[in-house]
Amino acid sequence: MSKGFKLLRVEYIFSVLIPCLLCIYLNSYYIISQIWILAGFAFYAITGNTLNDFIDMKDPNEKETLERVKGYGRKEIAVLAMASFMLGTMCFINGILVRPILGIYLGLIVFMVVFYCLFKKLVIINHIILGISHIILPYFMIKINAGDVFMNIFPEMGLFESLILATITVVAFTGQMVHEMIDGDSLAKLKPRSSQMVIWVACIISLLISIISFIITKYWIFLPIVFFPLGIMYIYRKPRTDLLGRTSLKDTGIILGNLMLVYIIILILAP
Repeated sequence: MSKGFKLLRVEYIFSVLIPCLLCIYLNSYYIISQIWILAGFAFYAITGNTLNDFIDMKDPNEKETLERVKGYGRKEIAVLAMASFMLGTMCFINGILVRPILGIYLGLIVFMVVFYCLFKKLVIINHIILGISHIILPYFMIKINAGDVFMNIFPEMGLFESLILATITVVAFTGQMVHEMIDGDSLAKLKPRSSQMVIWVACIISLLISIISFIITKYWIFLPIVFFPLGIMYIYRKPRTDLLGRTSLKDTGIILGNLMLVYIIILILAP
């Protein structure tokens, strides 16, 4: 396989597919009926990755990015971003023609991802933007595409479903914080003690929401996700100044995310 495929960073696709597959599982949708939306988000994930590299290539401090794109020019990375964007858009077209509201949701997602790539240094705000664009809105689009719509605009959401979605969102929120600390973005600009406090508060809130959610919904099958914030709290049991560039720690998080992706696919396919 060409070494150029590492530019696509397909290992990150789990971040946007997990909420989509979670929606399919919780609502017992046929996965085949949602295949175009899933494919569209897979291509859009590649678009976000390549766009992010296209922007970061100008920064000499982005050593990981510069190492990954070594030998490639910005025009070549831009071609990958545009091609994946066009392919993803084509995947969404059929759904948008049937339900035009999907186009508005998709436009919001694109705007938020571009905003995140351009202003990654914003503390907390960008984490919220990333959570909405990668988790909440894709989840909503699957429901709308399936016809579970309220007032032809909003997805119909029950209490149990809302609690599980909130749990996934806050857990992903804490994981993204560590990811950005390793990359030197956002929270890394704070003092070590301040970043530790922010992460601990986020993890505690995440655990509380998760526990309450599982008690009410009885979806104990998702219990393993509580180990993510617990692990992050352990990592930040003291202020850290040595996480910058710790790619092994980031790779561990990516592998765990992909394992969760496989787990949800098994839940969907299992009789």
